[in-house]
Amino acid sequence: MLCGSLILLTSGCYSIGSYKLGKDQDQYASSMIEAGKRQTLSNLVRLRYADTPGFLDTTQLISGYQLQRNAFLGVASDTFPIRPNGGIAAQLQETPTFTFQPVTGDAYAHNFLRPLPPASLLPLAMGGLPIDVLLRLSVQSINLMSNNRPFSRNAGDLDAEIDAHSVDFFGLVHDLRLLQAAGLLNIQLQQTPSTNGKEGESSRVFLSISPTSDPNLSTIVEKTRKALNFSPKYDRMEVVYGVGAPAPGQIKLLTRSMLSILGQIAYQIQIPDDEVSSGNTRKSVDSTGHAGEKPLMDVHSGRKQPDNAFVAIQYDHYYYWIERGDFESKLAFTITQMLLELSKTTLNPGAVVTIPVNK
Repeated sequence: MLCGSLILLTSGCYSIGSYKLGKDQDQYASSMIEAGKRQTLSNLVRLRYADTPGFLDTTQLISGYQLQRNAFLGVASDTFPIRPNGGIAAQLQETPTFTFQPVTGDAYAHNFLRPLPPASLLPLAMGGLPIDVLLRLSVQSINLMSNNRPFSRNAGDLDAEIDAHSVDFFGLVHDLRLLQAAGLLNIQLQQTPSTNGKEGESSRVFLSISPTSDPNLSTIVEKTRKALNFSPKYDRMEVVYGVGAPAPGQIKLLTRSMLSILGQIAYQIQIPDDEVSSGNTRKSVDSTGHAGEKPLMDVHSGRKQPDNAFVAIQYDHYYYWIERGDFESKLAFTITQMLLELSKTTLNPGAVVTIPVNK
């Protein structure tokens, strides 16, 4: 038995790399996902308190391992009877190093202040994301139909002169979701070559609605085509960025920036009454009116740490969290996370923070 142990410890064929790879990959991936969720919820709450949001991306993770093995075997000559003695020892040392990049400067402007282009946004619905949740989060208006913004609508806004046809907007996205679920909503992405010969420099996105023999769905098809100004002349409509009445053959989408998306969610978070009375923040936006105005994300708050939260953070002596059993809120939060990833740029990094972790 002793000989077998010595062979195992001293053999160069024994490797911990393959053993640790799968386990560590799962654990680090899970940790990074959870950290990203907490950062997003923290920024939502900070915006709710008019506090400065902060974004820190993990750009590199290096995990090194060192296995130290020792073994000895000998005999004692001063004892009788002579007996062999020996020992074995092994020590595994792990040294992970994380590199973080704060999002600042041009990267901040590109990631969070630039409106999401329709050609990048709408293809997400092709992958199965519910188009109603997607549009309610990321679009301010479709043609003349406005996604209601009760907490911040000023005379200087780009869409200030548009009538707040929010009922039409919510009705439209609801019907689009029904058509998407029935497989009648089609989104096509077309790459346009640039003048210098490179492909994929610009993209155009088109929307079409297939006919159906189902009488109920046929009514929704006609209603949706009318709302989007379809005509028999066009088999599909090009979706472009803009506001107001569209040109023939076009649908205008006024998309939001990521900072605007986060702000829309933040100002609907319910805040404890004493936080409002103390002046730390203002009263939450009331969710009144038709069902479409109900917040997509229900964030709870309390003094006690939640037991089974999907994501939770602590801010200003209160805990804020999303319930694990609240599927609708989790879905909206996950789509927000995806939009954050979609908005990220590949611009050269600025300051980099490297943190070695010693165990």
